[in-house]
Amino acid sequence: MPLDTPATTTNWSFPTAVRFGNGRIAGLGEMVRELGGSRPLVVTDAGLKDLYPVQRAVEALKSAGLPVALYSGVKPNPTGGNVADGVAAFRGGNHDLVVAIGGGSALDAAKAIAFMARQTVPIWDLEDIGDNWKRAETKNLVPVIAIPTTAGTGSELGRSSVITHETEKRKVIVFHPRMMPDVVVMDPELTVGLPSHITAATGMDALSHALEAFSAPSFHPMAEGIALNALRLIRKWLPVAVHHGDDLEARGQMLIASGMGCVALQKGLGAIHALAHPLGALHDAHHGLLNAVLMPYVVEFNTPAIADKLELLARFLDLPRKDATGVVDWIVELRGDLSIPEKLSGMSLTEIDVDKVATMGVADPCAGGNPVPLDVNGLKKILTGAA
Repeated sequence: MPLDTPATTTNWSFPTAVRFGNGRIAGLGEMVRELGGSRPLVVTDAGLKDLYPVQRAVEALKSAGLPVALYSGVKPNPTGGNVADGVAAFRGGNHDLVVAIGGGSALDAAKAIAFMARQTVPIWDLEDIGDNWKRAETKNLVPVIAIPTTAGTGSELGRSSVITHETEKRKVIVFHPRMMPDVVVMDPELTVGLPSHITAATGMDALSHALEAFSAPSFHPMAEGIALNALRLIRKWLPVAVHHGDDLEARGQMLIASGMGCVALQKGLGAIHALAHPLGALHDAHHGLLNAVLMPYVVEFNTPAIADKLELLARFLDLPRKDATGVVDWIVELRGDLSIPEKLSGMSLTEIDVDKVATMGVADPCAGGNPVPLDVNGLKKILTGAA
């Protein structure tokens, strides 16, 4: 019996209500009404607003007799200004629900816009530090329907948003348990037109979430199990999705794996993200691609602490070598197959302030989940190797 259940039309909850299957976007209007909405604001990014996924969503809303307004001012690395402008658009249009559609950036911004639309505290007061989340007002929150068009961040199933603080030039994780969308539409047809290099970079982002969650030292057996299965799906289906972009089974399985990676990351992240966040904030670079380049260097750095785990992973994935080296070899081989650069210089990042990035990385909330305790020297070592 095959391990993978065919990616057919179905509903599930975990705990977000997921509407999975080809063509599920057609029911968007009904989903809006089920959540009590009548004046949705569609939030996306400028690059996607005129493309098929957004146009199909708009069409579905209009065919249901719902008025449609669009906010598309989200940058590839969304900023506090993007969120503020989106909140102004939401309030100005007297909207009552947010339809978030796009990749991780659009979804993160949309979730933050919906959550902040009825807050009185600044967004930075909700940074994921201690119990800051308790400062938020949770009465009368804005419902969110999230529609991913990439299989990468899994933001559609997440309780946080990564927003760039423009003044401080750093990425801030804004968190609240109630930021999780109310309904997720996973429609593989909406991801078919994604270019192969974006499919690759976002898929490696999903891999980084599952791998770091699996490696994190905290105890969360459910998240660890989800991470393992996400890694298995990514090993099998990511190359297919990249090289055969019209394969709906591969597209659907990657959407599933991406969501699983996001669910798993509550167990913890680590040095990959602790370095990718400052690099992204300082250089406005693609988050998934940064993770892909950094990944093998971080795994090698962490191997002394997680050799047994990596051996288990190598056996679970049936890699040629059943040890930590086998895992690193797989990542490197996968990157090559997907035409991902080996070094940060391959992303045109040639003037990195190593000391600054390492210092910012130690302060990043993800640093605490790394299996090897991180300090500036450790992050400098990783960064220098990856440069």
